[in-house]
Amino acid sequence: MSRDWESVFATWSQGPGKAEQERAENAERQIRQAIQASDKLKNRNIRVFTQGSYRNRVNVRQDSDVDVGVLCFDTYFPEYPDDNVKMELAKSFVPATYEYATFKNELEEALVDRFGRAAVTRGSKAFDIKENTYRVEADVAAFFEHRRYVTTSNYHSGVEMIPDDCSPPRVKNWPEQHYQNGVLKNDSTTRRYKRVVRILKTLSNEMASNGIKSAENSPSFLIECLVFNASISCFQHQSFKPMMRAVLAELFNNTLSLEKCSEWGEVNELKYLFRGSQPWTRESAHRFLSDAWDYIGYE
Repeated sequence: MSRDWESVFATWSQGPGKAEQERAENAERQIRQAIQASDKLKNRNIRVFTQGSYRNRVNVRQDSDVDVGVLCFDTYFPEYPDDNVKMELAKSFVPATYEYATFKNELEEALVDRFGRAAVTRGSKAFDIKENTYRVEADVAAFFEHRRYVTTSNYHSGVEMIPDDCSPPRVKNWPEQHYQNGVLKNDSTTRRYKRVVRILKTLSNEMASNGIKSAENSPSFLIECLVFNASISCFQHQSFKPMMRAVLAELFNNTLSLEKCSEWGEVNELKYLFRGSQPWTRESAHRFLSDAWDYIGYE
């Protein structure tokens, strides 16, 4: 008997339940309370925010943990378009007195004081906070602001961290731009963009559990970005099976060669999807899209 993909997709498209969302919000709230209770951090200019799939409401069942960023604005890492901008801004810069390593150590102290040593594990990039019945498991990352200057008076504000093992040496992300662009895409597709992301992420998880290598090698972030680059017309179908067919077909055709997708960006639209040091390639994405098409059984 063939699988009723329309019913399957309808189930997979659903967003997180109220209880699940509340547990994620409780994790964020408790981390914010940890900052406020720290004598070393409470007077710092810090913002605590949820990022990743929970924040963007594209999380699926296997997204068991919530990503929380702790962003300190007291020091920032600049990036310049050219030496002229760098030299001009250097005239007004004041050397940092608060180092990233100090901030991360003080954040660890605050988390241990709030949750207990046994519940907090320090990783190279983030702290893992174990879940309980009140909150989901959380990955807590310490960030300084990253400023990508366009001119001496205009810059894009992102986040940057230095992993403990310095591999890679720096991690730069754009969570606010990602969130805002995802909302705009969702609005322009009558709330269908994020539903398709959830469907394709869940499909990928199922494919991976069945030993399909291309799915194992396709991070959920990549899947979200691929769907973001599908044209609005793909989302105009009234049911999920033809909608998924249109999305997969267009993405497959446009990843046949780099020429058609060289300008594709991440959802934040500040980083190219298939350039630089991304942990995936156009070829691997294309293979996943092909395997997903075959797995569903489209002709």
